Amino acid sequence: MSNKYKNILNNKEGKVILANFSYLFLLQIAGYLFPLLTMPYLARVIGADGFGRIAIASAVIMWIQTISDWGFNYTATRDVAKNRDNNDKVSHILSNVIWAKFILLFFSFIILLLLIYFVPIFRENYLVVLITFLMVPGHILFPDWFFQALERMKYITILNLLSKLLFTIAIFVFIKDKSDYIYQPLFVSLGFILSGIISLYYIFVKWEYKFYKPDFKGIFHAIKGSTDIFINNLAPNLYNSFSVVLLGVYSTPQQNGIYDAGKKFTTLIQNFMNIFTRVFFPYFSRKSQGYRLYAISSILLSVLLVILLIIFAPILINVFFGSEFVESIVVLRITSISLIFLMMSSVFGVNYLLVNGHDKILRNITIISSIIGFLLAFPLVKYFAAIGVAVVYTFTSALIGLGSMVYASKLKKIK
Repeated sequence: MSNKYKNILNNKEGKVILANFSYLFLLQIAGYLFPLLTMPYLARVIGADGFGRIAIASAVIMWIQTISDWGFNYTATRDVAKNRDNNDKVSHILSNVIWAKFILLFFSFIILLLLIYFVPIFRENYLVVLITFLMVPGHILFPDWFFQALERMKYITILNLLSKLLFTIAIFVFIKDKSDYIYQPLFVSLGFILSGIISLYYIFVKWEYKFYKPDFKGIFHAIKGSTDIFINNLAPNLYNSFSVVLLGVYSTPQQNGIYDAGKKFTTLIQNFMNIFTRVFFPYFSRKSQGYRLYAISSILLSVLLVILLIIFAPILINVFFGSEFVESIVVLRITSISLIFLMMSSVFGVNYLLVNGHDKILRNITIISSIIGFLLAFPLVKYFAAIGVAVVYTFTSALIGLGSMVYASKLKKIK
């Protein structure tokens, strides 16, 4: 490593990055450990059908959460990171974002009720859908984006560990039968709500940030300023969550369970890789030093992880899910390839285009790619079921990742 990069790690900024990375790494280890403890148990108790019903509910709630999040998790993080020495300014940003999210939550809940009433697959699973919805206010109450902006990842780690521990214990205590699958999203939701209450105590009582009454002009400005990011976040649901719902329409809950089980390990690795995005986003919002090292290291890491997943896919599925999920091996191998392109999206899309204010470029890349994925979903999901969903997910991720890389390279030669 050159002296340039050693200096980055040895100065104050570098030590903060290293500390935040360590906390998030610890969190992701826990994120691996707890599911590894519960997945074999859940797979054998609730089966593919239970997994599938939870997957259908999670898919529609992903749309609802995207609406309530809008684009604040990036724009507000960027704004707070740039103004974090001004407590009053930060308090106004935080207040406006929380109010905006609850307003959007109200309208998104109305949309959810209409979906349950008019769409048969949601009406048949209305209870698990409504329980899963509780995750959304839980996410609002737990503003992890705020801790990220202040680069205080320690608190995110502690609160998440607490909720995951309680969630894991509750699974073994209360889930004893196939019909108990309904408790899984309930425990996850309660974990978010508990973490949210504690986090708000730290923000407004311990750290003495202020929570202001609604400033509708400021709220409107916050929503308007995050619209491009919202579209960028919403568009992937056209091929991601929509494909899962489409699978439920064309096939059976068991096929949803096959896909969900296969993608579980891809998602776990993706969450691990997101550490790099989350840790460096506030840093690159303020300076660009060390970007090249970060980019090369991140992509090489993703390639290594994909190779390992492809090799060990049969062992992972058989050990953690059992013979009922044998089709998930192919799903895991296909979706694992997406990790390379998802890392490209993070490196070139989020931590380059977005931090440098090229929100519209990233939005356009995501919209065009997502529409292509949306159109491909109909034939692929209809004729290839869970395998088709995996292909749609990976192919569309490739379009977004490669598109982000091409445009980032055109805009500026990376230093």
